[in-house]
Amino acid sequence: MSNFGDEILSKVTGGKDFLSNIASKIPGFSGYVKREDRRKSDKLLRDTISARFAEQVRRVSELQQEFISNGEIMYVDDLEKAAIKLRTFADRIKTASRGYSSMFEAVKINEEELDKILAYDNALLEMSDEVGRAIEHVQSSMGTEGVVASIRNLTQASQKCIDAYNRRDEVVLA
Repeated sequence: MSNFGDEILSKVTGGKDFLSNIASKIPGFSGYVKREDRRKSDKLLRDTISARFAEQVRRVSELQQEFISNGEIMYVDDLEKAAIKLRTFADRIKTASRGYSSMFEAVKINEEELDKILAYDNALLEMSDEVGRAIEHVQSSMGTEGVVASIRNLTQASQKCIDAYNRRDEVVLA
């Protein structure tokens, strides 16, 4: 870049990061940038949650195959109920509203509200571990009398995820 180009860039940025310069000239812009970072974080977190639960669905499918291979086909439908709930949850969280639409409507959601959404989504991510433990319990109880109870526990854990997702909307709308 020529000296003239450097001079113009220096005047435009005033020696600061260009976002800081814009923020100094547009009231509320720095809050917008912070909200955008939180929104991006929320999207990344939701994508991660969805991927983790898709992995759990895959594990349930593998269990179904194991049950079939072991001649215990009577448990496959019950496992499918859990798998459907997990798939539903993963799809919903992946396509969930981030609680905003455009830059100009962003002022309707403040940083504190976005932080609540992020905290809630983090709790949803932790539910993946609970579901994972329930899947492990089903696997370890194969061939025992406890298999029915472990499948019921997995189905209940899967339903808890959907119930928690439904409460997420309350956080977004509150």
